[in-house]
Order: sequence, then C-alpha cells, then structure tokens
Amino acid sequence: MSKQYLTLHTLDAVHPSDIFALAATKTQILSGSGSSSIRIHDTTQPDFPLAQTLEGAHKLGVHHLVTSREGKTAASAGFEGKVKIWMVSEDGTWFEKGDIVDQHNPGDIWAIALSADGNYLASSSIDGKINVWSLTFNKDCMPKIRDYETKGSFGLCVNLSADGKFTASGHENGSVFIFNNDTGRLAHSLPGLVQPIRAVAFSPASKLLAAAGDARVIALYDVNSGEQVANLVGHGAWVLTLDWSDTGEYLLSGSHDSKAKIWRIDSKSCVTTHTHGDRPLWAARWLPKTTRSEMFALAGGNQAIGFYREAAG
Repeated sequence: MSKQYLTLHTLDAVHPSDIFALAATKTQILSGSGSSSIRIHDTTQPDFPLAQTLEGAHKLGVHHLVTSREGKTAASAGFEGKVKIWMVSEDGTWFEKGDIVDQHNPGDIWAIALSADGNYLASSSIDGKINVWSLTFNKDCMPKIRDYETKGSFGLCVNLSADGKFTASGHENGSVFIFNNDTGRLAHSLPGLVQPIRAVAFSPASKLLAAAGDARVIALYDVNSGEQVANLVGHGAWVLTLDWSDTGEYLLSGSHDSKAKIWRIDSKSCVTTHTHGDRPLWAARWLPKTTRSEMFALAGGNQAIGFYREAAG
C-alpha cells in the first residue's frame, strides 16, 4: 500500500555548503552544514521563516546536530572537535549552555545523540569508543559517566533509546553494538552488514533498532534478543540517515543518490520514494506530529531544505 506525500515548501540556499544535519522540535527545525553557523527555522508558519542564526557555532562547520525529544536541549558536533550544548529559552531562542571538549582532537568525537529528556549525550569516536556524558551539571562540569569499548573501528553513528536503557553504535567495519546503560555492559554484538554502518536508530518504543549504511540495506533488530528480524531493501546507494515516525509505524531513510524512502514497518515495505535534488541526501527528519498530517524534512548537498506533507488530512 503506497502513501502520497506532497512537496509543501522548499527553502533554497539555507547554507552556503552541504547541509549535513537536521534536528527538529515541535515548533522549529535546526540545520547544520559545512559552514560555521546553525540556522533555525519556524515550522509553525507556512513559509518556514528563519527564526534565529547561531553565528560561528563551529568555526570549521557542523557535521552532527541533534535535539532531545522534549525539545528543550540541542547538541552540535563540529569539525574542530567540540560538542556544544544548547538550551532554548521561553521565547524560543537558543543559547549555548557549554561544550564538551575532553581534550579531543578533531574527529575524536564524531556522531552524537541525546537522551529523550536531554540529560545525557552519547558520542562515538574514531578509535571506536562510545562515551556517555551527563548534562545535568553546570556548564563547566558535564562529566563522562560511561565509556564503552568496541573493536576499535571508527564509530560512524550512535543513538540512545527513548527509554534511556540502551546505547547503540554503528562502525566502519560493519559492526553494530547495543550497550545496556544500567549495567554499563555490552548487551548485543549484532550480525552486521559487513560494510560501513552510517546510521542507527531505535524505534520510539525502544523495541527495534534500525541500522544501515554502505550495504544499501536497512537491517531491523529486536533490541531485547539481538535477533535480526527484517531487511528493508530498495535503496540504490549508501544509506546515510534514518528516522522513525512518532508512532513507530514508519521509518524514513535517505541515501547518497538523493533518494528518500518511507517504510511501513508492519509490512516491511516501501510506501513512497522522493528525490531531493541530485546531490547526497545527508539528513532526513520527521517533524513532531502537531496536526493530523505527517510531515518530514530533507536536506543535503543541494544546500536546500525541502518540507513534505502527507496528502491525506
């Protein structure tokens, strides 16, 4: 069964270089690129106007940008090696809370993820270590509370489950790991996809983990058992980004050939495909559902953000 999504609006030339990351709250979408600034657009207005620019957020550009599920905390990772933590004020403007450096060199902290409540941040690194940090202290004290060892392969992606119990990571050698945050131990070393894993994402109920990358296949795993329960096949290029809908019924994916696909989880089938320009699609994100219609945003090498809305509703 297919679904129809309409192009709602396109913001052109949002950044002067590739847009590598999108992160959403109920009222805003944040974007980061190879340029130094983070841009924030208002998603409550039909023309998605620019609401704020965080000038000079990362002098060498932003490669990862995430928000917490409750929408009050954001984190950005820059090519200079820093992770910055941002908070939103009552009037919707963002300000810097502090940063995590930990004597890291550029690339030592790579992918990042925030817990649902914004109290914890997970990060991957080039040496394969996965770290978890507490953000509940003041800006000068955001300590590392977990340090997970892997097989030493570059950690290309990381995610925290919505219930806070698990951290997942995907690596350059094709490995996928799930760690138990309560025990601080490895829960599962999952059968990987052999080639580099570029995105991992827990379902909203924390029962499934999706993983994908250069193999062009999206693998679904049962989080409790570690069993691989499905393969979603259809992308013709590296899969770069994954995001679950609020209900967990659908999975959004984006690939290097500018294609975005939406997968219905119960039938394990692709229900729609969209093309976003002719450059790599680095970021694909659902917008938190505030109306009857589902909406998602796409961004990548064409420096634009496209917004799409479900045709029904």
